[in-house]
Amino acid sequence: MATAASQTTATAPTPSLKRTLAEVVIVTLVAAAIGAGFAWTQPSQPAPAAPKSAADVGKDDKPALAPDRLAAVNLFELPPIITNLAAPADTWVRLEASIVFDAKEVPHPETVGGEIAGDLLAYLRTMTVAQLEGPIGLQNLRQDLTERASVRSGGKVTELIIRTLVVQ
Repeated sequence: MATAASQTTATAPTPSLKRTLAEVVIVTLVAAAIGAGFAWTQPSQPAPAAPKSAADVGKDDKPALAPDRLAAVNLFELPPIITNLAAPADTWVRLEASIVFDAKEVPHPETVGGEIAGDLLAYLRTMTVAQLEGPIGLQNLRQDLTERASVRSGGKVTELIIRTLVVQ
């Protein structure tokens, strides 16, 4: 019996190597055709831009303001303001800020900057820690300081930028 079982397995039809190879080739060609059709239907994307060299940087960039307005706007750094707050009295604050102004209207920004710094010092001495806490406190401080700088300069300062504010 054992010989009969071995004869039946040996005579069982097995797929030929040529037939298996042909099936693999056909499946591969169909998959390639589907991929090519999918790629053909997709919109073409532009090639990524080449990185700019150091000489090309700034040639194509357009300024946010008109060239005549851009030349007229200047930034002046105020001297650091260090003072204690009203409450608690042992709390200190350091403010570093800059003012944005029109160069045509303010020929000597050092004078205006000194007056604004003195006004900001007096204002910060009236503040409490509770008034400076959180994002709303910082936003209110920024608005108040910008308004005070504008009033002190007679409207010549357009914005006050807080660079650093440290409360200790």
